Amino acid sequence: MDKFQEFFRDHGITEVECIIPDMTGMARGKILPKSQFNSGNMRLPKVVIIQTVTGDWPDDDNITGPTDPDMVCVPDPATVRMVPWAEDPTALVIHDCIHFDGSPVEISPRYVLRKILKLFEARGWQPVVAPELEFYLIERNTDPNEPLRPPIGRTGRAESGRMSYSIDAVNEFDPFFEDVYEYCDAMQLDIDTLIHEVGAAQMEINFVHGDALDLADRVFLFKRVVRETALRHNIYATFMAKPMQEEPGSAMHVHQSIVDASGRNIFSNADGSPSDLFHSYIAGLQTYMPQLMPIFAPFVNSYRRLSRFTAAPINLQWGYDNRTVGIRVPNSSPEARRIENRVPGVDVNPYLAMAATLACGYLGMVQGLKPTEPMSTSGYDLDYELPRHLEDAIEMMRDSTDIASVLGRDFVNAYCAVKEKEYDTFFRVISSWERQHLLLHV
Repeated sequence: MDKFQEFFRDHGITEVECIIPDMTGMARGKILPKSQFNSGNMRLPKVVIIQTVTGDWPDDDNITGPTDPDMVCVPDPATVRMVPWAEDPTALVIHDCIHFDGSPVEISPRYVLRKILKLFEARGWQPVVAPELEFYLIERNTDPNEPLRPPIGRTGRAESGRMSYSIDAVNEFDPFFEDVYEYCDAMQLDIDTLIHEVGAAQMEINFVHGDALDLADRVFLFKRVVRETALRHNIYATFMAKPMQEEPGSAMHVHQSIVDASGRNIFSNADGSPSDLFHSYIAGLQTYMPQLMPIFAPFVNSYRRLSRFTAAPINLQWGYDNRTVGIRVPNSSPEARRIENRVPGVDVNPYLAMAATLACGYLGMVQGLKPTEPMSTSGYDLDYELPRHLEDAIEMMRDSTDIASVLGRDFVNAYCAVKEKEYDTFFRVISSWERQHLLLHV
């Protein structure tokens, strides 16, 4: 607790936000007076982890136990940060979840990522990742039946056309981004490049490469920063995968490489050529990503993003500097050779998305899998190779013994139960399309 007390003293902290990420990536937890934080670890009901995005729970009581037991939430000293927008000096601490006997809660998303990183560590490997997050700025929308619209910028007009990489289009929202950077600096999130993406008021912010758990923590907090900043500027920010019908979707591309104990990139041989492990990692992504689509595309809306000619992949092909395929290898030096997974949407739980993409690559390397030949032409002309619907994806994930062997069978069952409950809730909704085209015509 010494690090916490030193941080609280140096920053005059009066309150502490004690949080965990649930299955959907939402922050759950408690806000405590500083004096209460000193009293020890926080307790939460274990069922908090499996609450759905709609506020429901899976019907299976066996996931967390029929008695609705508590779990212990242990603060991670590496995650303590300021909450820069709070009126009173407030700290934030991300917690790990354990049982009362000290064993980990295996369905906890943060533990799932730790578990995958342990598999790499046992082989003398360390993943290096760099996520890229796309998101939209939109007008405030309090009626879910109304379509979303781009917000009004400093010119007094909303964007009406494609503004890819436009500096002026970013400058439309300078006060917003100035606050985002200020908050990110205060929270030590270490963000990198800002660009305007293809869609109207669609932005992208990249992170500096680093440790997977640390990056997952930072992405988890960054989403909250962006949403909070938007509210303070009287607009919304959304990380939906496909928020607007005529606009492209938003992704969380993940660049990844693996280094050994000496820091050498194992994707490259001594002569600078691609290594066998590099090709096996790609093959692992090709083989296992379909079985992990409920993580990479976790909601019904996610699958609307994965369509032809929208800078989103529909297949599992790979290629050098090819953005039309699911797995891209950017041009780089042998020391920086890396693989970009373009499949995940920005609506993912960052801990689970990191764990899933690394698990695919790990299985490919340890099984010595071989990839297809790289594509040098457009991948948009190929057939769909990914599940088209959440329901099909859930079935594939539940049936995969290899995925259960690395992520844990209890986690797979719990996660699939959460996604099934969300799908069931969605399926009960009658859409405007149905009312428009079926009401009087069938």
